[in-house]
Amino acid sequence: MTPKLLFSSFVSVALLSSLPAPAQAELPSIKILSAQAALTIGQAAYDACVQQGYHVSVTVVGGEGQVVLGLRGDGSSPHTLENSQRKAYTARTFRVSSGEFAQRVKDNPTSGQAHLAGVIAIQGGLPIKLGDAVIGAVGVSGAPGGEKDEACAKAGIDKAVDQLK
Repeated sequence: MTPKLLFSSFVSVALLSSLPAPAQAELPSIKILSAQAALTIGQAAYDACVQQGYHVSVTVVGGEGQVVLGLRGDGSSPHTLENSQRKAYTARTFRVSSGEFAQRVKDNPTSGQAHLAGVIAIQGGLPIKLGDAVIGAVGVSGAPGGEKDEACAKAGIDKAVDQLK
């Protein structure tokens, strides 16, 4: 290696090593909904409705709206699995219950949000929170009325409260 090339390499290394590290060099930490918590929530929501004689489907979605658990219950109507998924996706997307979203749409019918793919303005979906962070959502469909679907969804979240810390 020639002295000129050696000196040039030394200067390059010295300059690079003296640059400050980027402020955002660390990866962000995110909270996720575990598969075990999703199973607990989904099973408890399903059980709560079955105990009342309702034939329902339950979907639990994760933080990015992806399906973590889908359960089409015995005797539930064909559309209930899709509706439960859309309710969960809506609750996750807007960070509020799908019933609250339905009220927003009713109050502002010209809002285009109700026409987004995968969204539905029907009660029965609840966000799953870890502190203030929404890490997923659960949707229930098939009980006689959205308020009953939502009560089952809440029972599911309540059952997993110890897993959501």
